Amino acid sequence: MIARDLVGYGAKPPHPRWPDDALIAVNFNLNVEGGGESTLANGDDESEGMLNDIGVGAQRRRVPLVESVFEYGSRRGAWRVLEVFSDFGVKASILAVARALEQNPALAKACVAQGHEIVSHGYRWIDYGAVAEEVERAHIRSAVEILTRVTGTRPVGWMTGRPGPNTRRLVVEAGGFLYDRDSLADELPYWLTIAGRPHLVIPYSYEANDNRFNENSGFSTGDDFFTYMRDAFDVLYREGERGAPKLLSIGLHDRLIGRPGRCKGLIRLLEYMRGCDGVWFCTGADIARHWSREFPSAVQ
Repeated sequence: MIARDLVGYGAKPPHPRWPDDALIAVNFNLNVEGGGESTLANGDDESEGMLNDIGVGAQRRRVPLVESVFEYGSRRGAWRVLEVFSDFGVKASILAVARALEQNPALAKACVAQGHEIVSHGYRWIDYGAVAEEVERAHIRSAVEILTRVTGTRPVGWMTGRPGPNTRRLVVEAGGFLYDRDSLADELPYWLTIAGRPHLVIPYSYEANDNRFNENSGFSTGDDFFTYMRDAFDVLYREGERGAPKLLSIGLHDRLIGRPGRCKGLIRLLEYMRGCDGVWFCTGADIARHWSREFPSAVQ
């Protein structure tokens, strides 16, 4: 995560050959983070100041209302979103912080029972750019062990969310992963060579993301969310019709989109997408397996 590539696929990205000649791939990602966030209750030095939705910055004390926002996500919001996905028959990637899912085993079982992919979102929901390499390495091992135990399946995808310069190398070193999501750099997967090994990156998005509901700083209503995501979908769908299909990765958070006044936007979006032909709803693992089969790495 030190070397940079500002060129990518250039003017003519490869045709991804999505299954059934789909014109667009759509990947929903539900972040489950409550219980893994920064809080003195977890032994941290300060409370969580990021995406707590009520505009409270990090404090060097416990902030009960901030903690309750994260509790809402796992107590209620996640269940609402899972019900919506079930209604529309969509399988999602669950970006699960290990400490979060470990504290809500019923939610873990429900995600697996509905056929969603469990992606490791790290051991904690913290900024790993500020974590020592040996600690991050141990956290990666702990995350894999916990998620395997609580879900019954080892995760094959990884997303730290706030990675440091060592993160990707440590993920490759740990082994067993088909891909990671710690990039915002493209709309198609791409291969890297890390420590002499091929490694697939499937870009995520902080833009096609309900994080813009945070403090109502970007999206104030469900209609705002729907309109923005519909427009992103329409542009990529148009490019697919012209022979250059892409991936639309949509980020969701149980404590954000899970609120009833916002969830209607997700429902409208799924209704809209389900009304279009040539849409491949997929998980990160689906994408990784497809890409590895259709576009294998030149490095073996």
